[in-house]
Amino acid sequence: MTNENLSVYDRICRTRKSGRATASDYINATITDFVELHGDRCFADDHAIVGGIGRLNGKPVTVIGIEKGRDLNERLLRNFGCVLPEGYRKALRLIKQAEKFHRPVICFVDTQGANCGKGAEERGQGQAIANNLYELTDVKTPIISVMIGEGGSGGALALAVADEVWMLENAYYSVITPESCASILFKDPKRAPEAAEHLKLTASDLNKMGIVEKVVEEPEDFSEEKETSHFMKKLADDLSKEIKQLEKKPVDKLLDDRYEKYRKIGRYSEYSEAVGEVPGAAQLYTRHVPDTWCITGSCKKEKRIIWTWLRY
Repeated sequence: MTNENLSVYDRICRTRKSGRATASDYINATITDFVELHGDRCFADDHAIVGGIGRLNGKPVTVIGIEKGRDLNERLLRNFGCVLPEGYRKALRLIKQAEKFHRPVICFVDTQGANCGKGAEERGQGQAIANNLYELTDVKTPIISVMIGEGGSGGALALAVADEVWMLENAYYSVITPESCASILFKDPKRAPEAAEHLKLTASDLNKMGIVEKVVEEPEDFSEEKETSHFMKKLADDLSKEIKQLEKKPVDKLLDDRYEKYRKIGRYSEYSEAVGEVPGAAQLYTRHVPDTWCITGSCKKEKRIIWTWLRY
């Protein structure tokens, strides 16, 4: 386990550090008989997404990872882990295939965010991400998503609508990077460490808020082979145990629990109970509005809480 006294920004720097295990490392270490599958059947194959079928401790699974690459040439090939629309469509194709054959799905997520280039926008980046969010809520097979590094906004969320979301202890999961947040709020990217403290993006913070279910202890140094091998074996065993528990649930119960997991995020009677005081926020109001909210296809009528920020 890494030093608990590390600052938030120090943890972010660790998760970006060269030499850290990538999605392909996790797949190779935890999955046997892996067969990679390619293409979205619409446009092309996105090399930022590595996905296919294999066995987790002997059990057939579908595994998908966002791969950044290790050196410059591989990172260029992988778009530095910034997924294109065809990548998200490929991932969804494999997940729907897993549903058809009753295979659990494991996702390894590590991305600073979805690709925002001109070509990605022309090919429907927003629609591809939104479609994944919509479809994953109703996939009738267990899904576990593991944040192994950076969890950048919708680019990460598109593979993280899951029954269980786990995070490595130094990983982060946020709508914005600290550098971008500091540039917007403080007009100074050098204040990124300060912004990081307020964003509440660490595994520990998100676990306390119920957004992630498990914080995974990670090796001090991924280059240390023995320690990393032990870590990967334990992770594979933990994933196997959790999948067995999820498979015990009837499908309707599995989907209802997944639905409620995301519906309850943000439901707090007191903001301070969740994340504490935030400078610049005068007051947090809640008001109940009758509404019909449909995510899984079976609409549920209930009152939703709308949170309104008022600045000084």
